[in-house]
Amino acid sequence: MKPVKSVEILAVPGIPLVRKDDDLARLIGEGVEHSGIVPRGDDVFVLAQKIVSKAEGRMVDLATVEPSAEAIELAGKIQKDPRLVQLILSESVRVVRSRPGVLIVEHRLGFVMANAGVDQSNVASPDEPQRALLLPIDPDGSAARLRERLSSRFGVPVAVIINDSFGRAWRRGTCSVAIGAAGLPSLMDLRGMPDLFGRELQVSITGHADEIAAAASLVMGQGAEGLPVVIVRGLTWRGPDNTASELVRPAAEDMFR
Repeated sequence: MKPVKSVEILAVPGIPLVRKDDDLARLIGEGVEHSGIVPRGDDVFVLAQKIVSKAEGRMVDLATVEPSAEAIELAGKIQKDPRLVQLILSESVRVVRSRPGVLIVEHRLGFVMANAGVDQSNVASPDEPQRALLLPIDPDGSAARLRERLSSRFGVPVAVIINDSFGRAWRRGTCSVAIGAAGLPSLMDLRGMPDLFGRELQVSITGHADEIAAAASLVMGQGAEGLPVVIVRGLTWRGPDNTASELVRPAAEDMFR
């Protein structure tokens, strides 16, 4: 009998509210050590995008934003704050769709998403100035740097994924996906491998990092849980490492662009 495979999803407790220039690797390392978790090789550390963006200083005070004429016009149509719309446009290469309350754009990193990832939830308390948080400049680079630091601290090779919540064009509800990754294949090509009956797989390419990102969010939560770092343990994979940018569908393959 084959052994039953299991995967563990372990929250790292005690991560404080992250601020600009905080050392995320140190905060995570301290949280892991205080929790009694002993990292293992091939553990996947999944980090909420917000703590990475905060540490990297991607917070913007809305009082400092001067909306353009384009932003003011679009904000009137979709009933959003012109300052937020300006930030969204600044992070985007094009507007895909808009209607009251909704703005879908192509982010500078290639993501097609709502509001270019510009977010105000879990960013600042109501008595603080209005602020918004942008995505990291280079999420894959951020993941690679964190992976190097965490692997060195723990003495075992770990992987890192930065996840964020995305809406989906053909399904309701948000679901976490990987926007940055290091140390594992984000996209896993299974073509040529046999199925259960020995037939060769023809089109199967798995969004491996997205699946891990979504699983981690079950423990992270989306609200006031305060668990922005999760370890996913027990996974095995094959194939070369590749970054989360590989998950973005190229324009030439996009049937709806």
